[in-house]
Amino acid sequence: MFGLGVPEILIIAVIILLIFGAKRLPSIGTGLGQTVKEIKNIKNEMKDDNESVKKKQIEGSEDSASEGKSLEGKIVDSLQKKVTDKVIGHVPGIRQARQLKDKADKIKKLVS
Repeated sequence: MFGLGVPEILIIAVIILLIFGAKRLPSIGTGLGQTVKEIKNIKNEMKDDNESVKKKQIEGSEDSASEGKSLEGKIVDSLQKKVTDKVIGHVPGIRQARQLKDKADKIKKLVS
């Protein structure tokens, strides 16, 4: 695994424990685990959607093929939104940062 041995991994684990503390590690691990799970699910959905788009392109005429490309773009956009929402919802700290950014954007709109 990237040339890391047991001593290096233990040192990294101790540093992470010191930075985040023992109380926050379970919540961070849970959030990251759920995020990885959601990314895998979205990857499988994307694979299924790509297969259906390819079938439509093969079966359809040139008009349906051009619609398939726009559909593929829509699929990519929706998947990016799903991943962003899941990451924001599951990883501690990112949700608060997103809320702060949204508030700053609102203030910026009000000022200008």
